Amino acid sequence: MHRRTLGAAAAAFALGTLPRPGAAQDWPSRPIRIVLPVPPGGGTDILGRIVQPHLQERLGQPVLIENRAGGGMTIGTNIVAKAEPDGHTMLMIDTAIAVNPHLYRNLPYDTQRDLQPVALAATAPVILVTTPSFPPNTVAELLAYVRANPGRVNFASGGNGTSTHLSGELLRHVGSLDIVHVPYQGTGPGVAALLGGHTQMMFAGISSTRPHVEAGRLKAIAVTGESRSASMPQVPTFAEAGLPQMDAETIWGFWLPAATPPAIGERFARELTAVLAMPAVKQRVAELGFVPRGGTPAAYGARFQAELAKWGPIVRAAGVQAG
Repeated sequence: MHRRTLGAAAAAFALGTLPRPGAAQDWPSRPIRIVLPVPPGGGTDILGRIVQPHLQERLGQPVLIENRAGGGMTIGTNIVAKAEPDGHTMLMIDTAIAVNPHLYRNLPYDTQRDLQPVALAATAPVILVTTPSFPPNTVAELLAYVRANPGRVNFASGGNGTSTHLSGELLRHVGSLDIVHVPYQGTGPGVAALLGGHTQMMFAGISSTRPHVEAGRLKAIAVTGESRSASMPQVPTFAEAGLPQMDAETIWGFWLPAATPPAIGERFARELTAVLAMPAVKQRVAELGFVPRGGTPAAYGARFQAELAKWGPIVRAAGVQAG
């Protein structure tokens, strides 16, 4: 058994499927590719491009952003899961990393076997907005109104299984509500439908809804999270409004192929944490409604496990299946 194990390891080394000695010390030795499994323009893309130039400066190598959207973020994730484990191909992804294992029956990768968590980059509350004509103005009024009108209130989302959808499902679950889900092809179209009066409410990111709230085109009811958002401090949290179970929050983090030497992930986590602590970065991130985080691979791994456990029952209760 020992000889067979050594022989397999030698073969893997020869084929380049195992990290070579010194890989961690020499890292990075060429440009780093950060795969974003989303189209340009969304929260993941914006956050990635904020930290990109600072990471590049600190790591001493070009940092390239590559958008590889499709398949509910599974296409870009699979690229990294199957990449050379040398630290030069990374993944940046949001809460979908913890949702997709419940959502897809046949993922082309195993998240916990093929990937390793590196660092929590940021979190962001999700805001519940409604049309101005929708009668409720508070969470309590909303719960009472929906219960008095079962099956007659609908909510838009950016698509089945997205954070905007699952936040609505969480509200349905914790509030014991009968509400109707109306999926759209992305957050932008969902917000547009809400603005056009085709739906009545929606969970979305603050950066995509704040201009409409400030212009009076949408009405803000509450935000998720432990405290009020610095970018919209006038909006109460769900916890303040008596619904602390609404702990939906979008999280963004970095991942590497599982066989990557842990020292590479630890180095990247330190550099990312330093970047997120820069005053200019903190200010820009906060202006967009994000909360900069950082931290160790172990801390992000623990957060991932908590998110994985939280969203499983919600996905099952909603009966959502993406493939």
